[in-house]
Amino acid sequence: MTDRFDSDTVSKLIGRLNGVSSTSLADASKSGTPLRELSCEIIAVRPELKLVGRAITVDASAGLLSMLAALKIATAGDVLVVRGSKSGAVSGELFATEAHRIGVTGIVIDGYCRDRSVLLSIDLPIYARGSKPSAPGTSALPVIQIPLVIETVTVQPGDYLVGDADGIIVGSVAEFMAVIDRAEEIEKFEAELRMKIINGSSLLQHMNYDEHLSALQSGKESKLNFS
Repeated sequence: MTDRFDSDTVSKLIGRLNGVSSTSLADASKSGTPLRELSCEIIAVRPELKLVGRAITVDASAGLLSMLAALKIATAGDVLVVRGSKSGAVSGELFATEAHRIGVTGIVIDGYCRDRSVLLSIDLPIYARGSKPSAPGTSALPVIQIPLVIETVTVQPGDYLVGDADGIIVGSVAEFMAVIDRAEEIEKFEAELRMKIINGSSLLQHMNYDEHLSALQSGKESKLNFS
């Protein structure tokens, strides 16, 4: 939930989240309460696009009216997080085009999309388990803004999602606020270390690999560190 944070704080957080990778966020959260990570089987249609936004949860497992209900209430900065249907794709070119028009920043489907060739031309991050040509019906009543369980991960309405080519991280505003400083530090450190490696410095020169391995072989506790 965002109730304890004012809009300016949340807006600044969103800007910072756009500047860090899902991997940096995952690493930053290791020392505290881990951020949630969606299934690696939910993959980006366009991996080069960055996803950051607030979750509107959608249960479209019984039909497409849930998608329309979500689009009706969605505003700029929202991400549709969707439980899909086994009988077909719950989003294609028309839903994606409308989502992009109103400023939705992504669609994440625990299921299938379609019209993939058109989706590749829309500047909207879309994640899905795959594509199917068929679509489910429109007779079931819509179900939106409920806790949505995707495998072992629960996404709450109002949670935030950060996605890129490596996958999608989920957390509340408070959870992201707790790790964003560390994530930015990791992002900066790894970029600098990568440049050192490009310029000829060995990665192993910047690690305590030998000492760490020796300690483990001796049955001692140890941690692999970078410098």
